[in-house]
Amino acid sequence: MVQCDADRVKKVLLIGTEGGKQRHYFEKAAALAGIPVDFLDWKHMTKLEDFYLRKEDLGQYVVKIDAPVWGSCCLEELDLLTEEYDRRLHQLSHLPVGGFWNHPHDIAEVLDKRKCKNRLLLEQVPTTKLYQEAFSEKEALFAFLFENRISQVFVKPVKGSGAAGVVALRYARDTGRLVLYTCAALEGGHIYNTRKMYRLEGGDARCFLDSLLKLDCVVERWHGKATYQGYCYDLRVVVQDGQVDYILPRLSRGPITNLHLNNHSMAFQDLQLDRRTVEHIQEVCLRAAGCYPGLRSIGMDVLLEKETLVPRIIEMNAQGDLLHRDAYGENRIYGRQVAILKEILSRP
Repeated sequence: MVQCDADRVKKVLLIGTEGGKQRHYFEKAAALAGIPVDFLDWKHMTKLEDFYLRKEDLGQYVVKIDAPVWGSCCLEELDLLTEEYDRRLHQLSHLPVGGFWNHPHDIAEVLDKRKCKNRLLLEQVPTTKLYQEAFSEKEALFAFLFENRISQVFVKPVKGSGAAGVVALRYARDTGRLVLYTCAALEGGHIYNTRKMYRLEGGDARCFLDSLLKLDCVVERWHGKATYQGYCYDLRVVVQDGQVDYILPRLSRGPITNLHLNNHSMAFQDLQLDRRTVEHIQEVCLRAAGCYPGLRSIGMDVLLEKETLVPRIIEMNAQGDLLHRDAYGENRIYGRQVAILKEILSRP
């Protein structure tokens, strides 16, 4: 786990967005615990010299970094936005602070789906299958699917979150029919992330895929998901300081389960999974978290395979600690973060 200089650490510095829900619910938990939190908005971090604290004061802080609000929903700008974010994280990693809640270097690596998935594979953590081939145009992808007798895959931009640009694709080898599902829209030759699901087929699907593959994308196997009362579902699991703190099922009628797309959640215990399955989920998630000792808190998306309920890591998010079902209720996730930080701050 991340080590802090206990002789110097006195306060928490939160870097985030003014008015953001992550800030609100973290500070709410901190106030209940009597922990001082200083705040710095990302808009003041465009240059390292804009950092308003004197370097000799930085050592007193444990720094928690929330994700910035992206300045555009145009996916062609995603690489530039994430490159700028990587640069800021790199700068932050060199500040002489007392410690980081989640280290900037690991935040950046987890944001990269290819790097993150390959690290998990290297450590033999069960994941959804990543095809290592790179595809820059649709005909190469179709040829790969045809040759390998694959009929459905997910295509995802390497960087990004919130299902930005994610496509669930079905391809009929015998007829060449193409159908895809996505929450992105192609308008005026540009792809924009939206909060609405679209079903495209035929020429519309092919035009969309042409534009998407111009970005740096990964292609993954489309595993069948477990179902509950007619819905398919996956899990958002939050692991903090070596412990599974929260598991949230996300249910959908379609292949993409992100909750902002009018999907819904439920209490994990209501799935009534057997103890062995629950223990297997926890074991896989703890193994995945162990691949990133620089992260005290990780949100991960976990698939349970249809029928077998074997868990596989889909993606990981080093800033995926805001779950509305929890925050609007007991606020347990941020409550535990604050409890850990309080223990760090109270060390003699």
